[in-house]
Amino acid sequence: MKPSFYPRLVNDPFSDPGLYIPFLYEKRAIMFDLGEIMPLTPRDLLKITHVFVSHTHMDHFTGFDKLLRIFLGRDSALHLFGPPGFFSHVEGKLNGYVWNLVQEYEYNLTLNVTEVHENRAISKRYFCREGFRPGEVITGEIIDGILYKTAGFQVRGALLDHRIPCLGLTLEEDFHVNINSEGLKSLGLDTGPWLTAFKKEIYAGSPGDDDFFVTKEEHGKIVDKKKFTLGSLVEKIATITPGQKITYITDVIGSDENIKKIIELARGADQLFIEAAFLAQDSSIAKEKYHLTAAESGRIAREAGAKKFTLFHFSPRYSHMEKDITNEAMEAYKGR
Repeated sequence: MKPSFYPRLVNDPFSDPGLYIPFLYEKRAIMFDLGEIMPLTPRDLLKITHVFVSHTHMDHFTGFDKLLRIFLGRDSALHLFGPPGFFSHVEGKLNGYVWNLVQEYEYNLTLNVTEVHENRAISKRYFCREGFRPGEVITGEIIDGILYKTAGFQVRGALLDHRIPCLGLTLEEDFHVNINSEGLKSLGLDTGPWLTAFKKEIYAGSPGDDDFFVTKEEHGKIVDKKKFTLGSLVEKIATITPGQKITYITDVIGSDENIKKIIELARGADQLFIEAAFLAQDSSIAKEKYHLTAAESGRIAREAGAKKFTLFHFSPRYSHMEKDITNEAMEAYKGR
């Protein structure tokens, strides 16, 4: 089974946090956090549609400038989510530049920015050609922590305590559509962009008796088209399995309230990306700086029932002790 998402940390565990999540067979990706993003190519960055920022400390938000520069002059919409106070920080970045030439751009880049509060989301829109002046304010209710929902998956968040509000994040796939290569072969079908459209119809719950056309393209032109009913094609080439769950946690103190929220957010995660800033021997420093120890991270992964966990955001004081951090977390994960 090929997963729909292939999450990867942008940097090594001692460098800026950031999780890049590209979509299989789609020119699309989302990001959790926006620290230094030099390892990502322009092609990687241009796939991004949504960015969820845990908080705006420099190591989690410094990549905004590069991302904006890559998108300038393009016919795109970029969606950004952050905790309370996010508008002022985004606007501070935008106000740091002069926009006197953007009226000449052919395309009008749009920034859709959402500030996440406990039970409500506040959104503003910023248009490039208007010098990124803030537009109309729209307020909506947040239900069950869902910050964004579309066909096939949703992103949920929880506000955690880092001495300031900090978002913990989870991407949840509704279910996974596996394509049977033997089924494709039996129907004389090749893989291609049509599979993305096919999956979207399934995620959208389209009726099985709807017509679906499988097209074959060469040099950008359709050279073949075959007609099926959606239901018959699903029966021949698709297997439905439970979807992926990916959780991202960083910059939180290991308080009872935080841990309870994190476990609920990460429950049953296929992959948990969680900070391990300090070793347990330095737990007093971890508390003072509002970060997790490796032991706390391993215990959270165990109690949440995470199938796999990846540690990151290590303090530079442990530059030669990466194995010690991993071992401490794994011991806690095993309940020792």
